Amino acid sequence: MKQFHWGILAPGRIANSFAQGLAVLPGAVCRAVGSRDLGRARDFADRHGFQKAYGSYEALAADPEVDIIYVATPHPWHEQAVLTCLERGKAVICEKPFAANLKQAQRMVDTARGRGVFLMEGMWTRFLPATRKALELIGSGAIGRVRHVAADFGFRAEVDPDSRLFAGEMAGGALLDVGVYNLSFFSMVYGRQPDRAQSHLTLGATGVDEAASALLNYKGGQSAFAYAAIRVTTRQEAVIYGEEGHIRLPEYWHAQQLILSNRDGERALDLPFEASGFQFEAQEVMDCLARGLTESPLMPLQESLDVMRTMDDIRFANNLRYPFEAAW
Repeated sequence: MKQFHWGILAPGRIANSFAQGLAVLPGAVCRAVGSRDLGRARDFADRHGFQKAYGSYEALAADPEVDIIYVATPHPWHEQAVLTCLERGKAVICEKPFAANLKQAQRMVDTARGRGVFLMEGMWTRFLPATRKALELIGSGAIGRVRHVAADFGFRAEVDPDSRLFAGEMAGGALLDVGVYNLSFFSMVYGRQPDRAQSHLTLGATGVDEAASALLNYKGGQSAFAYAAIRVTTRQEAVIYGEEGHIRLPEYWHAQQLILSNRDGERALDLPFEASGFQFEAQEVMDCLARGLTESPLMPLQESLDVMRTMDDIRFANNLRYPFEAAW
């Protein structure tokens, strides 16, 4: 089995989950951690068994032993971090949302393609066993032609202007933080973006969207409804409705079960996984590199750009621009 040496750029909360996934993944070698705070990098490396710790992102990207870097900064900083890695020839998986807006995402993709270096959005939900099984069932005709998909993802956070969730300069708000799960899920099921979107953003005191809802329409009579929130907890469920049944994924963003209902009755399929579940997207990166690919067929760059465009369209239709977009 070919081994790949991993680097972690920005050792925050989500990077802990990713490292837990790497720990159970054969062929993944925990090589190095990069942070703007060397102490944080060393602490993370010690806790997760990484061999090296660096006090800058640039030093991590320059490590000749690192093959792949997982970028886990807050999303307004994804672009610069990803470009730093790509320019050093490192394969990159970038945590969702891919960027803060389409312009940033497009520059990332253009650089990766121009240099022939692997890049993928880290939409980890897409690679979970339950998600893959749902797509398999749809493809087999288990629920007939899909006509509607619904997904919600809301949690309650207390308003804190200093938190990235509520700060405009950090591209905070529900749409980019959790709404992206909904929109990416729809894109995966339908294989395309909506032809029309009716949306509403509920803006809070700090100016970011505390809730985001959207009714999406697709040619051929298909539709989807999304709800995302950072001030109210929802069921966090996705349901795929076909003409002959439906598939329900409880807590779909980290689903370990799906419920299939069709003319044969209802049955639950348990699809548990060990560790954090982030190992599946890491495995996809290693599989792609082993095959000489620079893009993932399961999470293609064009799709990440298309979803980002849809999020931009929703924000701009509701007059939400982040401070760094004020001149647009």
